[in-house]
Amino acid sequence: MTRAEILTIGTELLLGEIVDTNTRMIAIALRENGFDLFRTATVGDNPERIALAVSDALEQSEILIAAGGLGPTVDDVTREGVAQALGLALEFRADLWAQIVERFEAFGREPTENNRRQATVPKGSIGIENPVGTAPGFIAEKSGKVVIALPGVPAELEHLLEHEVLPYLRTRLATPTVIKSRKVRTAGTGESWLDERIQDLERMTNPTVGLAAHPGRVDIRITAKAATEFEADEMLWGIEATLQQRLGDRIYGTDDETLEFAAMAQIRKAGLRLATVEAGTDGALAEAVAEFGDVFVGGEVLREQITVDEMGQELERVRGELDASAGLGLHVAANEEGVEILAVFQSPGGDWRLERSFGGAAPNATRWAISLALEAVRRRVEAK
Repeated sequence: MTRAEILTIGTELLLGEIVDTNTRMIAIALRENGFDLFRTATVGDNPERIALAVSDALEQSEILIAAGGLGPTVDDVTREGVAQALGLALEFRADLWAQIVERFEAFGREPTENNRRQATVPKGSIGIENPVGTAPGFIAEKSGKVVIALPGVPAELEHLLEHEVLPYLRTRLATPTVIKSRKVRTAGTGESWLDERIQDLERMTNPTVGLAAHPGRVDIRITAKAATEFEADEMLWGIEATLQQRLGDRIYGTDDETLEFAAMAQIRKAGLRLATVEAGTDGALAEAVAEFGDVFVGGEVLREQITVDEMGQELERVRGELDASAGLGLHVAANEEGVEILAVFQSPGGDWRLERSFGGAAPNATRWAISLALEAVRRRVEAK
Protein backbone atom coordinates (compact mmCIF):
# COMPACT_ATOMS: atom_id res chain seq x y z
CA MET A 1 0.00 0.00 0.00
CA THR A 2 1.38 3.37 -1.06
CA ARG A 3 1.04 5.90 1.74
CA ALA A 4 0.40 9.59 1.23
CA GLU A 5 0.32 12.72 3.32
CA ILE A 6 -1.19 16.17 2.82
CA LEU A 7 0.48 19.42 3.87
CA THR A 8 -1.46 22.67 3.62
CA ILE A 9 0.71 25.77 3.74
CA GLY A 10 -0.27 29.26 4.82
CA THR A 11 -0.15 31.31 7.99
CA GLU A 12 -3.76 32.34 7.42
CA LEU A 13 -4.74 28.66 7.63
CA LEU A 14 -2.60 28.06 10.70
CA LEU A 15 -4.24 30.99 12.53
CA GLY A 16 -7.76 29.95 11.55
CA GLU A 17 -8.37 33.06 9.46
CA ILE A 18 -9.64 31.02 6.51
CA VAL A 19 -11.20 27.56 6.36
CA ASP A 20 -9.11 24.75 4.89
CA THR A 21 -11.19 22.99 2.21
CA ASN A 22 -8.19 21.70 0.29
CA THR A 23 -7.31 18.90 2.71
CA ARG A 24 -10.76 17.37 2.35
CA MET A 25 -10.65 17.66 -1.44
CA ILE A 26 -7.25 15.98 -1.68
CA ALA A 27 -8.12 13.32 0.89
CA ILE A 28 -11.24 12.24 -1.01
CA ALA A 29 -9.28 12.07 -4.27
CA LEU A 30 -6.56 9.95 -2.69
CA ARG A 31 -9.06 7.59 -1.10
CA GLU A 32 -11.01 7.12 -4.31
CA ASN A 33 -7.80 6.27 -6.15
CA GLY A 34 -6.54 3.70 -3.68
CA PHE A 35 -3.86 5.67 -1.82
CA ASP A 36 -3.65 5.26 1.93
CA LEU A 37 -3.72 8.67 3.63
CA PHE A 38 -1.41 8.47 6.61
CA ARG A 39 -1.54 12.00 8.02
CA THR A 40 -2.46 15.62 7.31
CA ALA A 41 -0.78 18.76 8.63
CA THR A 42 -0.74 22.55 8.31
CA VAL A 43 2.29 24.81 8.53
CA GLY A 44 2.79 28.56 8.21
CA ASP A 45 4.70 30.53 5.59
CA ASN A 46 8.18 29.78 6.91
CA PRO A 47 10.70 27.93 4.72
CA GLU A 48 12.47 26.19 7.61
CA ARG A 49 9.20 24.90 9.06
CA ILE A 50 8.00 23.83 5.64
CA ALA A 51 11.27 21.96 5.11
CA LEU A 52 10.88 20.23 8.48
CA ALA A 53 7.27 19.22 7.70
CA VAL A 54 8.24 17.90 4.27
CA SER A 55 11.17 15.90 5.65
CA ASP A 56 9.02 14.44 8.41
CA ALA A 57 6.30 13.45 5.94
CA LEU A 58 8.72 11.70 3.60
CA GLU A 59 10.13 9.63 6.46
CA GLN A 60 6.69 8.04 6.85
CA SER A 61 5.15 8.11 3.37
CA GLU A 62 5.95 7.85 -0.33
CA ILE A 63 3.79 10.74 -1.50
CA LEU A 64 3.35 14.26 -0.14
CA ILE A 65 0.85 16.66 -1.68
CA ALA A 66 1.46 20.23 -0.57
CA ALA A 67 -1.08 22.99 -1.20
CA GLY A 68 -0.37 26.71 -1.07
CA GLY A 69 2.57 29.08 -0.99
CA LEU A 70 3.30 29.17 -4.74
CA GLY A 71 2.40 32.81 -5.33
CA PRO A 72 4.74 35.66 -6.33
CA THR A 73 5.18 37.39 -2.97
CA VAL A 74 8.05 37.09 -0.51
CA ASP A 75 5.96 35.05 1.92
CA ASP A 76 5.19 32.41 -0.75
CA VAL A 77 8.05 30.11 0.23
CA THR A 78 6.84 26.58 -0.50
CA ARG A 79 9.38 26.12 -3.30
CA GLU A 80 12.23 27.13 -0.94
CA GLY A 81 11.03 24.81 1.81
CA VAL A 82 10.64 21.80 -0.50
CA ALA A 83 14.06 22.39 -2.09
CA GLN A 84 15.68 22.60 1.34
CA ALA A 85 14.02 19.39 2.50
CA LEU A 86 15.15 17.50 -0.61
CA GLY A 87 18.64 18.97 -0.65
CA LEU A 88 18.09 20.53 -4.06
CA ALA A 89 18.97 23.92 -5.48
CA LEU A 90 16.33 26.18 -7.01
CA GLU A 91 16.36 26.83 -10.74
CA PHE A 92 14.56 29.31 -12.97
CA ARG A 93 12.60 27.51 -15.68
CA ALA A 94 12.08 29.32 -18.97
CA ASP A 95 9.28 26.95 -19.96
CA LEU A 96 7.30 27.75 -16.81
CA TRP A 97 7.95 31.46 -17.28
CA ALA A 98 6.60 31.24 -20.84
CA GLN A 99 3.41 29.65 -19.47
CA ILE A 100 3.04 32.42 -16.89
CA VAL A 101 3.53 35.15 -19.51
CA GLU A 102 0.97 33.44 -21.75
CA ARG A 103 -1.57 33.31 -18.95
CA PHE A 104 -1.13 37.01 -18.18
CA GLU A 105 -1.50 37.86 -21.86
CA ALA A 106 -4.77 35.95 -21.91
CA PHE A 107 -5.96 38.28 -19.13
CA GLY A 108 -4.75 41.32 -21.07
CA ARG A 109 -2.00 42.01 -18.53
CA GLU A 110 1.76 41.81 -18.18
CA PRO A 111 3.48 39.90 -15.36
CA THR A 112 5.56 41.90 -12.90
CA GLU A 113 9.12 41.07 -11.97
CA ASN A 114 8.09 39.22 -8.80
CA ASN A 115 6.03 36.79 -10.90
CA ARG A 116 9.35 35.33 -12.05
CA ARG A 117 9.51 33.67 -8.61
CA GLN A 118 6.67 31.42 -9.75
CA ALA A 119 8.88 30.00 -12.51
CA THR A 120 11.50 28.96 -9.94
CA VAL A 121 11.29 25.35 -8.71
CA PRO A 122 13.56 22.72 -7.13
CA LYS A 123 16.10 21.59 -9.69
CA GLY A 124 14.95 18.72 -11.90
CA SER A 125 11.28 19.09 -10.97
CA ILE A 126 8.44 18.30 -13.36
CA GLY A 127 6.51 21.48 -14.00
CA ILE A 128 2.70 21.41 -13.76
CA GLU A 129 1.12 23.91 -16.12
CA ASN A 130 -1.79 25.80 -14.59
CA PRO A 131 -4.37 26.67 -17.28
CA VAL A 132 -6.81 28.12 -14.74
CA GLY A 133 -4.42 30.39 -12.82
CA THR A 134 -1.01 32.01 -12.92
CA ALA A 135 0.86 29.81 -10.41
CA PRO A 136 2.31 26.60 -11.89
CA GLY A 137 2.81 23.63 -9.64
CA PHE A 138 5.69 21.15 -9.63
CA ILE A 139 6.54 17.54 -8.89
CA ALA A 140 9.87 16.81 -7.22
CA GLU A 141 11.08 13.20 -7.07
CA LYS A 142 13.92 11.87 -4.95
CA SER A 143 14.88 8.39 -3.75
CA GLY A 144 11.50 6.93 -4.66
CA LYS A 145 9.60 9.66 -2.79
CA VAL A 146 7.44 12.32 -4.43
CA VAL A 147 6.51 15.86 -3.39
CA ILE A 148 3.69 17.42 -5.41
CA ALA A 149 3.27 21.16 -4.83
CA LEU A 150 -0.01 22.76 -5.94
CA PRO A 151 -1.44 26.28 -5.70
CA GLY A 152 -3.73 26.85 -2.73
CA VAL A 153 -6.64 28.43 -4.64
CA PRO A 154 -9.28 25.64 -4.35
CA ALA A 155 -10.58 25.90 -7.93
CA GLU A 156 -7.03 25.74 -9.32
CA LEU A 157 -6.05 22.90 -7.02
CA GLU A 158 -9.13 20.89 -7.97
CA HIS A 159 -8.40 21.26 -11.69
CA LEU A 160 -4.73 20.31 -11.38
CA LEU A 161 -5.54 17.43 -9.06
CA GLU A 162 -7.97 15.89 -11.53
CA HIS A 163 -6.14 16.60 -14.79
CA GLU A 164 -2.47 16.40 -13.81
CA VAL A 165 -1.77 14.91 -10.39
CA LEU A 166 -4.01 11.85 -10.34
CA PRO A 167 -3.02 10.72 -13.86
CA TYR A 168 0.63 11.10 -12.84
CA LEU A 169 0.14 9.09 -9.65
CA ARG A 170 -1.78 6.33 -11.42
CA THR A 171 1.07 5.95 -13.91
CA ARG A 172 4.07 6.57 -11.66
CA LEU A 173 2.88 4.85 -8.49
CA ALA A 174 0.14 2.57 -9.68
CA THR A 175 -1.62 0.70 -6.89
CA PRO A 176 -4.05 -2.21 -7.23
CA THR A 177 -5.89 -1.21 -4.08
CA VAL A 178 -9.39 0.22 -4.05
CA ILE A 179 -10.48 2.08 -0.91
CA LYS A 180 -14.20 2.64 -0.32
CA SER A 181 -16.09 4.07 2.64
CA ARG A 182 -19.64 4.15 3.86
CA LYS A 183 -21.34 5.90 6.76
CA VAL A 184 -24.08 4.19 8.74
CA ARG A 185 -26.00 6.89 10.57
CA THR A 186 -27.66 6.55 13.98
CA ALA A 187 -29.55 8.85 16.34
CA GLY A 188 -31.07 8.75 19.79
CA THR A 189 -28.22 6.89 21.41
CA GLY A 190 -24.79 7.74 22.74
CA GLU A 191 -21.35 6.90 21.48
CA SER A 192 -20.62 4.71 24.51
CA TRP A 193 -23.85 2.71 23.99
CA LEU A 194 -22.83 1.98 20.41
CA ASP A 195 -19.25 1.21 21.39
CA GLU A 196 -20.39 -1.51 23.78
CA ARG A 197 -22.25 -3.25 20.97
CA ILE A 198 -19.70 -3.03 18.17
CA GLN A 199 -16.32 -3.10 19.94
CA ASP A 200 -15.30 -6.25 18.09
CA LEU A 201 -15.93 -4.52 14.76
CA GLU A 202 -13.92 -1.47 15.83
CA ARG A 203 -10.90 -3.70 16.45
CA MET A 204 -10.86 -4.97 12.86
CA THR A 205 -8.06 -3.87 10.55
CA ASN A 206 -9.86 -4.34 7.23
CA PRO A 207 -12.53 -3.18 6.97
CA THR A 208 -12.01 -0.58 9.68
CA VAL A 209 -14.94 0.68 11.73
CA GLY A 210 -14.96 3.96 13.65
CA LEU A 211 -17.40 6.31 15.38
CA ALA A 212 -17.93 10.02 14.77
CA ALA A 213 -20.20 11.70 17.31
CA HIS A 214 -22.38 14.75 16.63
CA PRO A 215 -25.00 16.32 18.93
CA GLY A 216 -27.69 13.66 19.27
CA ARG A 217 -26.33 11.59 16.39
CA VAL A 218 -23.44 9.19 15.81
CA ASP A 219 -22.04 8.11 12.45
CA ILE A 220 -20.39 4.73 12.06
CA ARG A 221 -17.75 4.90 9.35
CA ILE A 222 -16.76 1.71 7.52
CA THR A 223 -13.68 1.74 5.28
CA ALA A 224 -12.65 -1.23 3.15
CA LYS A 225 -9.49 -1.85 1.11
CA ALA A 226 -9.55 -4.47 -1.63
CA ALA A 227 -8.14 -5.36 -5.02
CA THR A 228 -11.39 -4.53 -6.82
CA GLU A 229 -14.36 -2.26 -6.28
CA PHE A 230 -16.70 -5.26 -6.10
CA GLU A 231 -14.63 -6.87 -3.34
CA ALA A 232 -14.56 -3.61 -1.38
CA ASP A 233 -18.34 -3.27 -1.73
CA GLU A 234 -18.83 -6.83 -0.50
CA MET A 235 -16.81 -6.05 2.62
CA LEU A 236 -18.86 -2.90 3.27
CA TRP A 237 -22.15 -4.74 2.76
CA GLY A 238 -21.10 -7.46 5.20
CA ILE A 239 -20.32 -5.00 8.02
CA GLU A 240 -23.43 -2.94 7.28
CA ALA A 241 -25.60 -6.08 7.53
CA THR A 242 -24.05 -6.87 10.92
CA LEU A 243 -24.73 -3.32 12.13
CA GLN A 244 -28.33 -3.54 10.98
CA GLN A 245 -28.74 -6.80 12.89
CA ARG A 246 -27.24 -5.42 16.12
CA LEU A 247 -28.59 -1.87 16.12
CA GLY A 248 -31.97 -2.23 14.41
CA ASP A 249 -34.02 0.94 14.19
CA ARG A 250 -31.30 3.03 15.83
CA ILE A 251 -30.02 3.32 12.25
CA TYR A 252 -31.86 5.99 10.25
CA GLY A 253 -29.82 6.02 7.03
CA THR A 254 -26.48 5.76 5.28
CA ASP A 255 -23.97 8.11 3.67
CA ASP A 256 -25.63 11.45 2.78
CA GLU A 257 -29.07 10.61 4.21
CA THR A 258 -29.97 12.99 7.03
CA LEU A 259 -32.09 12.60 10.12
CA GLU A 260 -34.19 15.54 8.91
CA PHE A 261 -34.95 13.65 5.70
CA ALA A 262 -35.78 10.44 7.57
CA ALA A 263 -38.13 12.18 10.02
CA MET A 264 -39.94 14.21 7.38
CA ALA A 265 -40.27 11.12 5.18
CA GLN A 266 -42.15 9.52 8.05
CA ILE A 267 -44.43 12.56 8.31
CA ARG A 268 -45.06 12.27 4.57
CA LYS A 269 -45.83 8.54 4.79
CA ALA A 270 -48.33 9.28 7.55
CA GLY A 271 -50.10 11.78 5.31
CA LEU A 272 -49.53 14.67 7.74
CA ARG A 273 -48.85 18.38 7.36
CA LEU A 274 -46.46 19.62 10.04
CA ALA A 275 -46.27 22.94 11.87
CA THR A 276 -43.67 23.84 14.50
CA VAL A 277 -43.51 25.99 17.60
CA GLU A 278 -40.18 26.59 19.30
CA ALA A 279 -38.66 28.62 22.10
CA GLY A 280 -35.03 29.08 23.06
CA THR A 281 -33.82 27.84 19.66
CA ASP A 282 -33.74 31.00 17.50
CA GLY A 283 -35.84 29.17 14.92
CA ALA A 284 -33.34 26.36 14.36
CA LEU A 285 -36.02 23.64 14.21
CA ALA A 286 -37.98 25.34 11.42
CA GLU A 287 -34.73 26.02 9.60
CA ALA A 288 -33.76 22.35 9.82
CA VAL A 289 -36.97 21.17 8.10
CA ALA A 290 -37.64 24.16 5.85
CA GLU A 291 -36.55 22.35 2.69
CA PHE A 292 -39.38 19.84 3.05
CA GLY A 293 -42.05 22.27 1.93
CA ASP A 294 -44.45 19.59 0.73
CA VAL A 295 -45.13 18.55 4.34
CA PHE A 296 -43.79 21.44 6.46
CA VAL A 297 -46.30 24.29 6.37
CA GLY A 298 -44.53 26.75 8.67
CA GLY A 299 -43.98 27.57 12.30
CA GLU A 300 -43.64 30.16 15.00
CA VAL A 301 -40.69 31.15 17.17
CA LEU A 302 -41.49 32.21 20.73
CA ARG A 303 -39.20 34.50 22.67
CA GLU A 304 -40.24 33.54 26.18
CA GLN A 305 -40.01 30.40 28.27
CA ILE A 306 -43.05 28.19 28.25
CA THR A 307 -44.58 25.31 30.23
CA VAL A 308 -45.69 21.95 28.89
CA ASP A 309 -49.35 22.98 28.94
CA GLU A 310 -48.60 26.30 27.29
CA MET A 311 -46.61 24.56 24.58
CA GLY A 312 -49.60 22.32 23.86
CA GLN A 313 -51.89 25.35 23.61
CA GLU A 314 -49.50 27.20 21.33
CA LEU A 315 -49.20 24.17 19.08
CA GLU A 316 -52.98 23.88 18.76
CA ARG A 317 -53.23 27.58 17.90
CA VAL A 318 -50.49 27.49 15.25
CA ARG A 319 -51.83 24.27 13.76
CA GLY A 320 -55.21 25.89 13.37
CA GLU A 321 -53.81 29.02 11.77
CA LEU A 322 -51.70 27.01 9.30
CA ASP A 323 -54.18 24.17 8.72
CA ALA A 324 -51.61 21.63 9.90
CA SER A 325 -52.65 18.13 10.89
CA ALA A 326 -49.57 17.67 13.12
CA GLY A 327 -47.45 19.88 15.31
CA LEU A 328 -43.99 19.60 16.83
CA GLY A 329 -43.06 21.90 19.69
CA LEU A 330 -39.52 22.29 21.02
CA HIS A 331 -38.34 24.27 24.05
CA VAL A 332 -34.71 24.64 25.15
CA ALA A 333 -34.16 26.43 28.45
CA ALA A 334 -31.01 26.90 30.53
CA ASN A 335 -31.13 26.82 34.33
CA GLU A 336 -28.65 26.53 37.19
CA GLU A 337 -28.32 22.77 36.73
CA GLY A 338 -27.89 22.73 32.95
CA VAL A 339 -30.24 22.77 29.99
CA GLU A 340 -33.78 21.37 30.01
CA ILE A 341 -35.35 20.20 26.77
CA LEU A 342 -39.06 19.75 26.11
CA ALA A 343 -40.51 18.26 22.92
CA VAL A 344 -44.26 17.99 22.32
CA PHE A 345 -45.93 16.30 19.34
CA GLN A 346 -49.60 16.43 18.33
CA SER A 347 -51.33 14.49 15.55
CA PRO A 348 -54.62 12.63 14.88
CA GLY A 349 -52.74 9.41 15.59
CA GLY A 350 -51.85 10.46 19.13
CA ASP A 351 -49.89 12.96 21.17
CA TRP A 352 -46.65 12.50 23.07
CA ARG A 353 -44.01 14.52 24.84
CA LEU A 354 -40.37 14.15 25.83
CA GLU A 355 -38.50 15.88 28.63
CA ARG A 356 -34.74 15.55 28.90
CA SER A 357 -31.83 17.19 30.67
CA PHE A 358 -28.81 18.05 28.55
CA GLY A 359 -25.44 17.98 30.29
CA GLY A 360 -23.13 18.73 27.39
CA ALA A 361 -21.66 21.97 26.10
CA ALA A 362 -24.35 24.66 26.03
CA PRO A 363 -23.73 25.67 22.38
CA ASN A 364 -24.66 22.11 21.34
CA ALA A 365 -27.94 22.03 23.26
CA THR A 366 -30.16 23.20 20.43
CA ARG A 367 -28.69 20.79 17.90
CA TRP A 368 -29.01 17.95 20.42
CA ALA A 369 -32.63 18.92 21.10
CA ILE A 370 -33.49 18.95 17.39
CA SER A 371 -31.91 15.52 16.99
CA LEU A 372 -33.90 14.22 19.96
CA ALA A 373 -37.19 15.57 18.61
CA LEU A 374 -36.68 14.42 15.01
CA GLU A 375 -35.54 10.97 16.07
CA ALA A 376 -38.70 10.64 18.17
CA VAL A 377 -40.78 11.67 15.15
CA ARG A 378 -39.01 9.15 12.95
CA ARG A 379 -39.60 6.25 15.34
CA ARG A 380 -43.02 7.14 16.77
CA VAL A 381 -45.05 8.44 13.86
CA GLU A 382 -46.77 5.57 12.10
CA ALA A 383 -47.13 5.47 8.33
CA LYS A 384 -50.56 4.99 6.79
